[in-house]
Amino acid sequence: MPDSTDNRPSSKVARLIGEYDLDGLGDELEARWTGDGVERTSLRDLADYFNERLLEQALLDAGMSALESDVSTTYRNLTDDDVSPGVRTDARNRLEAGGVDVDKLESDFVSYQAIRSYLTDYRDAEYRRLSDEEKVEKDLQSIQRLMTRTLSVTEERIEKLRETGRVDVEEFEVLLDVQVLCQSCGEQYSISEFLESRGCECQRD
Repeated sequence: MPDSTDNRPSSKVARLIGEYDLDGLGDELEARWTGDGVERTSLRDLADYFNERLLEQALLDAGMSALESDVSTTYRNLTDDDVSPGVRTDARNRLEAGGVDVDKLESDFVSYQAIRSYLTDYRDAEYRRLSDEEKVEKDLQSIQRLMTRTLSVTEERIEKLRETGRVDVEEFEVLLDVQVLCQSCGEQYSISEFLESRGCECQRD
């Protein structure tokens, strides 16, 4: 389902997905909540996961490191009630020194109620098992969105490095090609060919 539509109620989560350019995250949240092909995740855990993705993108946009462990630790230091005021202040100061607008970021963090509203009211998500065809098509769309996002982020990073004189290049193009190699027969497919064919031909011979 799309993350923006004129026929759906307003949603903070949907707005932030667009604002932070997190294509595919809506599909992932729905899949995690409904247990579609993955272990079901609670709404509270989904809220934390969503907020960490906002933090991760804010770090990337500021040119800071966004390793998964660092993102999780920073998010905990910003939000956990058990964290001391000194640790929280240190976390905020580090982010602000790196160019992150911490006040805006924290105001963008969402609650589990916002996640629930987004999934049930905005996306009309329900506990319905998808057919095999629907599941394959949905996963292909998610992969393609992630590929598009990867291309966009890579181009943006290279452009910023070029502008600051850290890499030398004039005109450039980023290419991304996901291939699936069958280790049984050695046949190689593009991801779309592989999924649309529902696997390798050698398994049907």
